[in-house]
Amino acid sequence: QASGSDADSSNTRLVVALYDALNSGDSNAVVKIVAADLEWWFHGPPSHQFLMRMLTGDSAADNSFRFVPQSIAAFGSTVIVEGCDSARNIAWVHAWTVTDGMITQIREYFNTALTVTRIHDSGEIVPARSGAGRLPCVWESSVSGRVGKSVPGLVLAI
Repeated sequence: QASGSDADSSNTRLVVALYDALNSGDSNAVVKIVAADLEWWFHGPPSHQFLMRMLTGDSAADNSFRFVPQSIAAFGSTVIVEGCDSARNIAWVHAWTVTDGMITQIREYFNTALTVTRIHDSGEIVPARSGAGRLPCVWESSVSGRVGKSVPGLVLAI
């Protein structure tokens, strides 16, 4: 559960502004939000790299794809967003990292069930409440089941 702090709210607003800019084709706004040296991690089929094509201005991009967030949760500098495109049987999760008011990293997952666990800033693992050696879950994707097929699962530690 997100803490609701000012930083969480500010980071969430920034990420929502990015989706608004991407979906409206406002490249000037995107440049002000995303760091020039954005770090990118992608898990999914290459044909699903819609976001990369949008951010790089690929003229051959499928401009009909829209990222419409269905849930957003912030955990400090990390903002988790998920959505799905039922017509294409695609579920997606984005894990954005915000640093000093700029998006500096994106971890993008397509048709993957994602579970997010929390690690303290000190690098120590938060003690699990049940079961030895398990990290506590702070967020779990819920739309991956809507694509009508089995999808792999991954754990993201933040």
